[in-house]
Amino acid sequence: MASSRDRQRKLARAKLDRQQARRAAALRRRRQIQAGVGAALTLVLIVAGSAWALGAFDSDPEEQTASADVCAWTPQDGAGNTNLKDVGTPATAGLPTEGTRSMTVTTGQGTVTAELDLTAAPCAAASIEHLASRSFYDNTPCHEITTEGAVRCGDPSGTGLGGPTYSFYNENVPEPAPSGAADAPPAYPKGTVAMVGSAPGANGSQFLIFFKDFDPAEPAYPVIGRVTEGLDVVEKVGALPTVENEAGEKVKPKTDVVIQSLTVGQPTTTAPPIGDAVSPTPSASPSAG
Repeated sequence: MASSRDRQRKLARAKLDRQQARRAAALRRRRQIQAGVGAALTLVLIVAGSAWALGAFDSDPEEQTASADVCAWTPQDGAGNTNLKDVGTPATAGLPTEGTRSMTVTTGQGTVTAELDLTAAPCAAASIEHLASRSFYDNTPCHEITTEGAVRCGDPSGTGLGGPTYSFYNENVPEPAPSGAADAPPAYPKGTVAMVGSAPGANGSQFLIFFKDFDPAEPAYPVIGRVTEGLDVVEKVGALPTVENEAGEKVKPKTDVVIQSLTVGQPTTTAPPIGDAVSPTPSASPSAG
């Protein structure tokens, strides 16, 4: 019998498939309309004998095509979950889908810099940039040191149930290692940054930064980037003693770990090697000093 997680994952997958089908149908309709309009205009111009004089055929037809949606944001009920915070939604189209963006997380324990992968996880990067631009992450806790070897951050409520009033589906979940592949790298090497939702496939604002390798039989977290500087800070936080949270799980850092600010830089097509400095011009959140 399928587990609850499997059922949730299948339902989320089916929902994404429906969203993608609707977007594809809408794109086909736009193209059909544009083709019909273009044919009608051509006929009118030919009859009028003014097509060449007006330069109607000088423009590139592709320039008139509406940008297709890159991401779909699913509304979440803020009234039903008071841990959610409404800061609007990111754009759906015209989002960068190549290269990387730098994410800088400044905490009371030190600063961590990561690069977000725009090719593999454009929607996660767009969401984090949107939330950062609205100070969503500022003065929020990293509320959990997971048993899987990661620091969990990004929930203003510190309950694990918080986030924005929208969600988005997984983009880049690692494939399970082939059976018998003893030399295969872990699904989540130390330094990996991944999204984590309050339910599988329902990502919002929360993310994990792994301070040790994690290689589950069935990976569930979508990978969105990697740490480029400050891995020692993540390891230091991961070594903090823990106490019980409200659910009675001993995963809450005994010493408060607070994100003072989170900023996201401009897209770049050059990915620096791990360990090299990343120095884009960040788009600081309004309250960041």
